[in-house]
Amino acid sequence: MRSDYLFTSESVSEGHPDKVSDQISDAIVDLFLSKDPEARVACETLTTTQRVVLAGEIRGQGIMDKDGNWAQGVEQEIEETVRNTVREIGYEQDGFHWKTLTFENHLHGQSAHIAQGVDASGNKDEGAGDQGIMFGYACDETPDSMPAPIDYSHKILEQMAADRKDGTAPFLEPDAKSQVTLRYKDGKPVACTAVVVSTQHAEGYDNGEKEAELKAYVKSVVGGVLPDGFLSGDTAWHINPTGSFVIGGPDGDAGLTGRKIIVDTYGGAAPHGGGAFSGKDPTKVDRSAAYITRYLAKNIVAAGLATRCTIQLAYAIGVSEPLSLYVDTHGTGSHDDADLEKAIGSIEKLGGLTPRAIRTHLGLNKPIYRVSAAYGHFGRTPDGDCFPWERTDLIDDLKAAFA
Repeated sequence: MRSDYLFTSESVSEGHPDKVSDQISDAIVDLFLSKDPEARVACETLTTTQRVVLAGEIRGQGIMDKDGNWAQGVEQEIEETVRNTVREIGYEQDGFHWKTLTFENHLHGQSAHIAQGVDASGNKDEGAGDQGIMFGYACDETPDSMPAPIDYSHKILEQMAADRKDGTAPFLEPDAKSQVTLRYKDGKPVACTAVVVSTQHAEGYDNGEKEAELKAYVKSVVGGVLPDGFLSGDTAWHINPTGSFVIGGPDGDAGLTGRKIIVDTYGGAAPHGGGAFSGKDPTKVDRSAAYITRYLAKNIVAAGLATRCTIQLAYAIGVSEPLSLYVDTHGTGSHDDADLEKAIGSIEKLGGLTPRAIRTHLGLNKPIYRVSAAYGHFGRTPDGDCFPWERTDLIDDLKAAFA
């Protein structure tokens, strides 16, 4: 492997049109799971100028009956959830306003052919909600066990959103993107060579003193996020490089659920199986298996068994047991990778790696997903029931496997 190189990752804010769609889809997942922890949800969202459209399939007690009829009041709750999500993000613009946008709901009942493969019956355990491959990753580059470029890109935009909402930076609007390029030496990040931040802004902040104020603000945020010494006179800055950015969000570009899967994961520093997370209940292994592989990889790194770890799982629709488990510590492990695979299989409290075992161990059948739909699903701080896949509670079990 190369040890000296440049690597870049990007993030997008909660007001980016694709992230608006992700947050709406996950707010719907949370709504339905709050009514039925076993609800099945596959909700896709389209956002565009003054319009939000939902489509997909659902099933659940107190949500929709077997004939496809909505339970009383649920349709109104869905619309209220959508509008409240847009309001909380901060959109009150002529081209996209939570109160006046047009809303369309095209959700319908789950396919019976999909249901028969996923549901448990007789001696058959609950099967995976789809086929596919899922990856998890962790490394020791940051305290969050995340690759540094994506970690810092997220934190820049998180701080800008907080400043926008509390009035510290009233000239900011919700849509924004960030990108951080880091120089690696001996495999470790040591300097920032380039920063790109494009942020939607109020009228007039694209020239003169107001533009200078905006750029100085962005530089101060970046300086507060990056480690001391990473920025220098050699760092290239690109702040709103196209000029004006007043028209943004779904008014500036259509948004769709699931188009920011690299932003959601590891910023390109690790493989991705291709499946999106948002809008899916946790029987969908695109979501739950990606969470358990991150959880396992993070615990391996936290246990000191490796400084980098990639894990892959594979599933077939309707089949409960994974088809394969693969561990790669990229030459940084203190034990053979095959032995780490065996160690994972020996941890009794995991209960295995079936979809049901994953959901049970991590407690995924809860309304915990809206908060994950912006600023990354990984590298977050466990908070109550949220982000259980970020816990490091397998350290002793993993170490015991090699005692």
